[in-house]
Amino acid sequence: MDPTVLIIGCGSIGERHLRTFLQTGRCRAIACDNRPAIRDAMAERYAVKTTEDWRAALARDEVRAVVVATPAPLHVPIAREVFAAGRHALIEKPLALTLEGLPELLTARDQAGVFAAVAYVYRSMPGLLAAREFLLRGDYGPVLQVTAHSGQHFPTYRPAYREIYYADPAQGGGAIQDALTHLVDAVEWVVGPAQNLACVAGHQALAGVEVEDTVSVSVRGERAIINYVLNQFQAPNELTLTFHAAGGSVRFENHRQRWGHLPLGGGEWTWTTVGPLERDAFFVAQAHAFLDGCAGQPTPLATLEDGISAVRFVRAARHSAATGTFVNPLTFTP
Repeated sequence: MDPTVLIIGCGSIGERHLRTFLQTGRCRAIACDNRPAIRDAMAERYAVKTTEDWRAALARDEVRAVVVATPAPLHVPIAREVFAAGRHALIEKPLALTLEGLPELLTARDQAGVFAAVAYVYRSMPGLLAAREFLLRGDYGPVLQVTAHSGQHFPTYRPAYREIYYADPAQGGGAIQDALTHLVDAVEWVVGPAQNLACVAGHQALAGVEVEDTVSVSVRGERAIINYVLNQFQAPNELTLTFHAAGGSVRFENHRQRWGHLPLGGGEWTWTTVGPLERDAFFVAQAHAFLDGCAGQPTPLATLEDGISAVRFVRAARHSAATGTFVNPLTFTP
């Protein structure tokens, strides 16, 4: 019998997880939300069981895995109960807003012997996977410089942004906690964690909120120098990661659904197209990878340790933006 996945929190991202896990054809699902209208909508759209009591659902024998898609402050306490129940967990990003309770979360995972991952969906983009594999082969040498740029017109893609967690930093809102964390995980997956950073951020355009919608971060890694540039109001929806090494360059362009490489002295980029893909395709791939992980198979998904690294980066970036100082994410304490 296929396992049942419990989706805790069925807002925008939770509903996407529900939809795409079902699309794998490898599991059943239960939708959990404390809002009756949301539960009714999930039952009508996807013909699934629903509940408002995630603890009671967690106790069901058929539930083998959980997706935690609640507001960020609830991720860690819910995940600890999930692990205590012996269930696997896919936890939405960011893993947390502070470092409090994270060592204990790792211990709970290890004691339970379960699989756990953080839902950084960029790791399921085939172009990024291929670009990373090429870079790690080492043909061009180690990565020495990275430019990461992302932007979109947020009101087009998340029209309810004023009414959801995004408007409140305490719930994980703002461009740094909501969007930059995706870029950071993707880049650090290739070059490792930041060792020092300086961040400038501010509210430039989005109506109806006061959180930052524009971010620029300069980073010194172990070997690479990295620049992140992100905003949430520009006209084009773009994501570009460029990795430069002494022997050549590699670029991933998600909006063009391609990746390419150019050796030193070469005249033209060699491009590989990986599309066309709908946005749900990345989440379906992530769901497949999570189910693989639950079955003991290797996956590219972010570990809890990766999620903690991203939390450290975000905390350091927010402090840097507020104080105008350089901050080491590995040693920063408030």
